[in-house]
Amino acid sequence: MLQPRIYFRPSSHSCKCLLSAFRSYATAAETRSPPLIVPTVATSDSAYPQPQGPRKDEVLQLRTYKPRTPGLRHLKRPINDHLWKGRPHIILTIPKTGQGKGGRNNTGQVTVRHRGGGHKRRIRIVDYKRFAPGQHVVERIEYDPNRSAHLALVTNSKTEEKSYIIAADGMRAGDKIESFRSGIPKELLASMGGAIDPGMLAAKTAFRGNCLPIHMVPLGTQVFNVGSKSSGGGVFCRSAGTYATVISKEEAGKKIKEVVVRLQSGEMRKISPDACCTVGVTSNPQSHFKQLGKAGRSRWLGIRPTVRGVAMNAGTSIMFD
Repeated sequence: MLQPRIYFRPSSHSCKCLLSAFRSYATAAETRSPPLIVPTVATSDSAYPQPQGPRKDEVLQLRTYKPRTPGLRHLKRPINDHLWKGRPHIILTIPKTGQGKGGRNNTGQVTVRHRGGGHKRRIRIVDYKRFAPGQHVVERIEYDPNRSAHLALVTNSKTEEKSYIIAADGMRAGDKIESFRSGIPKELLASMGGAIDPGMLAAKTAFRGNCLPIHMVPLGTQVFNVGSKSSGGGVFCRSAGTYATVISKEEAGKKIKEVVVRLQSGEMRKISPDACCTVGVTSNPQSHFKQLGKAGRSRWLGIRPTVRGVAMNAGTSIMFD
């Protein structure tokens, strides 16, 4: 059924008031409270200036659209105006080809149902380990079609080498981050008087976006991209808006043997004290509030329709779609 048209006389003053009350094509309609982010400790050391606490985005908004088409009626998207509008850094990408999107194994059998089709993509090479020392500058925050979280393109200040990392919530272009997995720099050790003070070390290193061995993180801190082994990269809390909380550190004498973290599911995990983690919450925490609006957007993402088994033909022997 077609919607009735409304005729407005532009010369009428009352009609001008009605026109001004109408929404534009895309408006921010729904607001939700932001997730809780534990602020970090401030420091006065000019050698390691870092942003403190969450950004000033006090309200998370969803962008809605006027229902000019059925697909726009229920479409809701998070407002991420800070994302890079151009193409990715092509050197750090590879094309996704072959049967990688069809849910099939090397013999051609369907091992994951309801997968197939979708828009063509390029896989971003993400640095989950972050062993490179030194200060890195965030160039931009990018959308990644292969994951729900956003990526940050960072540049090493000394070597000028670029790499992709999972962005923290609140991270913006121009931020300076650092990785301490390869050890504590001499300048930082000298600023503490030549000896490691755990409290002062946490005050100078535990900032949003910094990568640390998890034994250096204070208790109660929210971390993401958490590893399980000392030599590997992050394996936990890599999706949008996820994080783990450092609960306790089990010591054997003066050495930390294991670190206990609590995942958002409530599960407790014991991991190596030298495992990596990034301080903060994974970016794009409002991702689960979005609505696709139409079935075609699921197909663009490579998701095929799901049909209940009892609704299928009883004579069908194979119920894979």
